[in-house]
Amino acid sequence: MSKAGAFDLASGVGGKIDKTEVLSAVEKYEKYHVCYGGEEEERKANYTDMVNKYYDLVTSFYEFGWGESFHFAPRWKGESLQESIKRHEHFLALQLGLKSGQKVLDVGCGIGGPLREIARFSSTSVTGLNNNEYQITRGKELNRFAGVDKTCNFVKADFMKMPFPDNSFDAVYAIEATCHAPDAYGCYKEIYRVLKPGQCFAAYEWCLTDAFDPNNQEHKKIKAEIEIGDGLPDISFRLTSVGRFVTRNMVKALEFVGLAPKGSQRVQDFLEKAAEGLVAGGRKEIFTPMYFFLARKPQHG
Repeated sequence: MSKAGAFDLASGVGGKIDKTEVLSAVEKYEKYHVCYGGEEEERKANYTDMVNKYYDLVTSFYEFGWGESFHFAPRWKGESLQESIKRHEHFLALQLGLKSGQKVLDVGCGIGGPLREIARFSSTSVTGLNNNEYQITRGKELNRFAGVDKTCNFVKADFMKMPFPDNSFDAVYAIEATCHAPDAYGCYKEIYRVLKPGQCFAAYEWCLTDAFDPNNQEHKKIKAEIEIGDGLPDISFRLTSVGRFVTRNMVKALEFVGLAPKGSQRVQDFLEKAAEGLVAGGRKEIFTPMYFFLARKPQHG
């Protein structure tokens, strides 16, 4: 069950970062991004530090407003957010053709929402790969609560250097995760290595569309705002203006009275900036967070 209360949100901000250092961590994270004067090459060179700071800072916000699965999903009319997320995950499992007892790898698993849903849906054993200690600790707690801790586990590691032997898994998937990789080729090369011959890798990925114009200043601004969120949707009450107003002022109040660490409001601010970029990118049709692909590793060669 996801944390839902304001106190849980406040106490979780910063993850494994010391609460007195949250503000400085926010400032360092912001400096990695173009919107705050950062350079793309520096962001790539320091991707491990950047990604860990991001997830330490935002995980409690995401769980508070989004649930256990930190990803987008298309919604049918009358369908709830959680129903759409489950359907999105079930579709991926079905496309992979998962069978009972198979060993599956979730690359960039967050706190394991998809991992748990797919494991229960397909009766498989899923390993979540994640380089963030706070998210793994939270994921293990949720695995125990869901009763899948005997069949599902987490491994703390960089997905550019996976600690698994060749040909280890019957299937591999990633949901809006490999956009963190400093080199997509290197990441997919590792996925190819650990996947068994003849088996499949499926992913939903964040992509710019053919409509994106790198010379268009508005498009460049939207891209820079999206990159602040760095791979995950904003959770400010489904982007409603009322919900964002309530969340913003709640976080401000929690920080003012000392229940949330200094810097919490700054985290909310850059999540809102990313949200604005995501919405604008969708409306301009220059960006999608749900580009789906399915690839099979050759049986030989």
